Amino acid sequence: MRTQVSLDAVTPLVNGYHENPFEVLGPHEIIGDGRRALAVRAFLPESQQAWLVDEAHGRRRPMRRIHPSGLYEAICPAQDEGRTAIAGGNYHFQLTDKHGTHRTMKDPYAFDPLLTDYDLYLLGEGNHWDCYNRLGAQLREIDGTKGVNFAVWAPNAEGVSVVGDFNEWSVKSHPMRKHLPGGVWELFIPELPVGTLYKFAVKQQGGRVVEKCDPYGFAAEVPPRTANIVTDLSAYEWQDEQWFTDRKKHNALDAPMSIYEVHLGSWQRDPERPDEWMSYRELAPKLIEYCQKMGYTHLELLPVSEHPFTGSWGYQPVGMYAATSRFGSPQDLMFLIDMCHQNGIGVIIDWVPAHFPKDDHGLRRFDGSALYEHEDPRKGEHPDWGTLIYNYGRNEVRNFLISNALFWLDKYHIDGLRVDAVASMLYLDYSREGDDWIPNMFGGRENLEAIDFLKKFNEECHLQHPGTLTIAEESTAWTGVSRPTYVGGLGFSLKWNMGWMNDTLRYMRHEPIHRKYHHDELTFSLIYAFTENFILPFSHDEVVHGKGSLLDQMPGDLWQRFANLRLLYGYMFAHPGKKLNFMGGEFGQWNEWNYNTSLQWDLLQWESHQGLQNYMAHLNHLYTSQPALYEVDFENTGFEWVDCHDHEASTMAFLRKAKDPKDFVLICSNFTPVPRQGYKIGVPEACWYEEISNSDSAYFGGGNVGNDGGIKAEPKESHGRPASMEVTLPPLGTVIFKPKRD
Repeated sequence: MRTQVSLDAVTPLVNGYHENPFEVLGPHEIIGDGRRALAVRAFLPESQQAWLVDEAHGRRRPMRRIHPSGLYEAICPAQDEGRTAIAGGNYHFQLTDKHGTHRTMKDPYAFDPLLTDYDLYLLGEGNHWDCYNRLGAQLREIDGTKGVNFAVWAPNAEGVSVVGDFNEWSVKSHPMRKHLPGGVWELFIPELPVGTLYKFAVKQQGGRVVEKCDPYGFAAEVPPRTANIVTDLSAYEWQDEQWFTDRKKHNALDAPMSIYEVHLGSWQRDPERPDEWMSYRELAPKLIEYCQKMGYTHLELLPVSEHPFTGSWGYQPVGMYAATSRFGSPQDLMFLIDMCHQNGIGVIIDWVPAHFPKDDHGLRRFDGSALYEHEDPRKGEHPDWGTLIYNYGRNEVRNFLISNALFWLDKYHIDGLRVDAVASMLYLDYSREGDDWIPNMFGGRENLEAIDFLKKFNEECHLQHPGTLTIAEESTAWTGVSRPTYVGGLGFSLKWNMGWMNDTLRYMRHEPIHRKYHHDELTFSLIYAFTENFILPFSHDEVVHGKGSLLDQMPGDLWQRFANLRLLYGYMFAHPGKKLNFMGGEFGQWNEWNYNTSLQWDLLQWESHQGLQNYMAHLNHLYTSQPALYEVDFENTGFEWVDCHDHEASTMAFLRKAKDPKDFVLICSNFTPVPRQGYKIGVPEACWYEEISNSDSAYFGGGNVGNDGGIKAEPKESHGRPASMEVTLPPLGTVIFKPKRD
């Protein structure tokens, strides 16, 4: 019996634009000459000979080439004893290529699709929040056959195929089936192992074929190579159950939160191989020991999603679902996070939904159209960064991003997401002028689609992963960033206080003799300090692009620079708000941060740098031990000015109070190099006040000017308070007192 396959079906198949190759390939019932039979067809363009092997009976049948491009066919008559088994997919091919090499393969076109109509409906609707378990490269087992199910959204592509090391990157070998009308392409390829390299070959409108990375790929090669890697994310066994039991307590808004911001590639390198990165597993014990020694409660990692350009520090990601392979495998990153949790340290990652790079193997014009981005560059491109902007109004794009956030919380046990560049998402005219932007439907500058996206992102994160922190890097006065969506807010847990950071650093850069003219730069932050749930950040952005290190930004001679930085940190830890400091600042790195080299750990041989590091460790441990410094960060009941008016002396004094109003501390800062002897301060009650912190301690590299461990307040009214004491304020120093009652 011979069959004729229509050229109308064969032509798109062999030319790579058939939307459903299953119509031709795999087992098919046929009728010829009045007889019923089974035809098995395979498109094997690299093969010279092919046989069909019935696995139930071991019978081998030669396959006939029915098209010169490499389309083969075997016919199994109705009375053939192996017909039933073959119809059920219980067969494989034996192949010989032009070099005489033999191999066997199961037929991908013998397996039904695994994506359900419900999956496709949710994807189209934009509410498939665990689509990372369905799209991409999923390890599956069908009727005892293990393999990988590939699925990718490319609705406007003429054809999509899976290419990889398993098929010698042949565009023609594994064409995928398109699900209509949503445009998701799918193919199960049997017997592919973990570790297989792959991409999607996308035939765009007009015939151009581009090898694209998997948008949902879980791992990729080390850049500059770009292939994805089939990965089993379930292979790691987590040991952090106790952390999750207690996480709500660690991440609560009334808990201490001192965040150490780290770039994994440059925090520390092996002196024996300074040009190489350390792995996640090598970094884990060192980072954890250091965080515990220094007293940090949380670790924040600059973006760990795969990115082609190392110099972007991760802020131009291509593989949103792939942990960067620069430092090891996904399981290695899981190990780092797991070990942090087992040692009481939370892990936050920077997450970048604001933009993506134009690399041709990435999301840009993925199927030949503006799929993930906007067609109009006035909405679709960032003028500052040369990157593309996601189309937040498209269901599938919103689904891609929100499910990515949930993916990191789910698969990697991440405790918080710090969302980069929120301001650029909120405003349509961000960094644009004149006719370079398009108003919203009401004529305004607000990006309504991005606002809806951010609200939904926050709602789903908090709903599906209680205790998770979401943190906004938002630099404008947008109202309600860290307020719940049900009262009109964006729904973030916390917001970076960029205003405080800018004003405070600007003030500290003034020579002390001039600071009295800029006193308002310090006091202004308390006007709005309780309008949001703020984090006080000294982040990586403050030590790059010619700004110099924090130590280098301080004025004065060597002694004054260190004293100023200790003063700044002491003031920071006393000010309302959670804390974030970028690596290197805690021991006074001199050089501006360089992503391509290790921090200057050798500086710790000098007492001045050791002292600064000691002071930061002291502040962290003091902070976590004093509820007055963290319990009431976001309400005015936790703060009270004592004296904010002495601009002539450039001093200030204030109280921080815990939920128990009797539990308070007094903070006094002197922003000049002039010691203030007998400086009168009003206090709430007459008792002994222990000096629990002094940035001028010799142990911290200071001159030991202070109050000999404490001072007694007398019942003499001052600053509107019933008692007062005359203290010594050290030069360029911050001192903290705590009442010690009999």
